[in-house]
Amino acid sequence: MVANGSLARMPNRLPLPGFVTAHSHAFQRALRGRAQGDDFWGWREAMLALAEALTPESVRMSYEAAYREMRAAGYTAVGEFHYVGLAEAKAAIEAAEAAEIRLVLLLSAYARGGLERFRQQSVVAYLEQVEELRALGAHVGVAPHSVRACPSDWLEEIGRYAVRDGLVLHVHADEQPREIEECLDEYGVRPIELLAQAGCLGPNTTIVHGTHADEHELGLVAEAGARICICPLTEANLGDGFLPVAQVREKGIPLCIGSDSNVRLDPLEELRELEGIARRQELRRNVVDVSDLFEIGSSEGAQSLGLDEWPGIEVDLDHPSLAGVSDGDVRSALVFGCGGDVIVG
Repeated sequence: MVANGSLARMPNRLPLPGFVTAHSHAFQRALRGRAQGDDFWGWREAMLALAEALTPESVRMSYEAAYREMRAAGYTAVGEFHYVGLAEAKAAIEAAEAAEIRLVLLLSAYARGGLERFRQQSVVAYLEQVEELRALGAHVGVAPHSVRACPSDWLEEIGRYAVRDGLVLHVHADEQPREIEECLDEYGVRPIELLAQAGCLGPNTTIVHGTHADEHELGLVAEAGARICICPLTEANLGDGFLPVAQVREKGIPLCIGSDSNVRLDPLEELRELEGIARRQELRRNVVDVSDLFEIGSSEGAQSLGLDEWPGIEVDLDHPSLAGVSDGDVRSALVFGCGGDVIVG
């Protein structure tokens, strides 16, 4: 190829599988930078006020903007954990199509608490919403919001439906100590124990957060062949605590990442924080191998969402952040020395 009378230099690119955020609440991107209360529960009040004001039109516009930011950062697939209404779910699907990101709509079941707009009148009504979205051709998973929001009879029905139809099931669990205390008061068991009893813990299940899961609960996750979605940047921002990364890995529990509240959109930073948590807990380096980190950031997330295919990306090897890095060290340098701006497509 000739340009200006000389050979034009071909771009120096590294193709990689696209990153996958297996857990997103796209509307919460609007909360970035706000003080948002002194703890998770204070932040939640600000989140609820934001959610109350959403419309299908605002979802369509703001979600497309968030999804375009995700794409620019290297995310090519997203699991949208959606609990703000059916019309808004359809708007989220349209937004993802416009932004050219692969979407799995994780429609949330909500029986109690939260806002009225979150809630369905019955578990039957919830499953009818799931069926309506599936009939549109959307890639859908079921998502009982939490054991706070869904009583055990809802969990049992949703678990049966997911198994029968081979759908992925995502659920928040063990994110906050208060959640565990309330579950113990109501059922006499911890959240993941309740999920196991209700038939919501299996190979298609993803536990979101799990930051306060005890050893027995982690054992249940491992026995079920389920996985955990860790959201390091959001968990840091909300003061959620730390997943015991090395213990999870020792039990053979697969991990994936989620951008969750989308306070910052950067899969490399999520992976860096994941490994940083593990290093500080174990007081050693290289707890999770770099090749495994890339699997956690891509294919493990895709499996969590039931995806067989999702778009790839390219890394700009001429980016200043990678200057002087040898070929064998590029992936390590990406995780520990780069941001999402090294992604070019």
